[in-house]
Amino acid sequence: MKKNNILLIGFMGVGKGTIARQLSVATGMYAVDTDDLIESLANKSIKKIFKKHGESYFRQLETRCALWCQNSLKETIISTGGGFYMQPNISDIGDVVYLKADFDYIFDMLKSDKNHKKKLAKRPLFADEKKALKLYNDRALAYEMVADMVVDVRHKTDGKIVKEITKAYR
Repeated sequence: MKKNNILLIGFMGVGKGTIARQLSVATGMYAVDTDDLIESLANKSIKKIFKKHGESYFRQLETRCALWCQNSLKETIISTGGGFYMQPNISDIGDVVYLKADFDYIFDMLKSDKNHKKKLAKRPLFADEKKALKLYNDRALAYEMVADMVVDVRHKTDGKIVKEITKAYR
């Protein structure tokens, strides 16, 4: 049973956290970020979790987070990490909205941001553009397959994206 949650999925850097915060303001719903929840649970940054324990351990924490979201959250905007779409219970947590943009658009937006060094450092995968592009290509179709709604974010203001989502869920 869905609990009126909205999950934002998409590739890293597409703006899930930003849109979640703005959706929160527009709807009055709380917003949470699964990566923040995982960091709180592990008392480590995502980067340190990967470095010390590896991706498999991170995915275990992500699964634990997904179950917690399913059992504990209602009427919440949930921004997710780039791989969260793989959680088998994702559709039980809420309505899944895929924020879609092509790889070059995402990468260019990150590089042109005034805090681009911080944003790129938070996403170390972008240090190797070829690996990042491969991961993007591996995930693009899967994002669409689990989504209840696809929002192309290219060349749209955050406000327009938020209006598109809120209009669909009124």
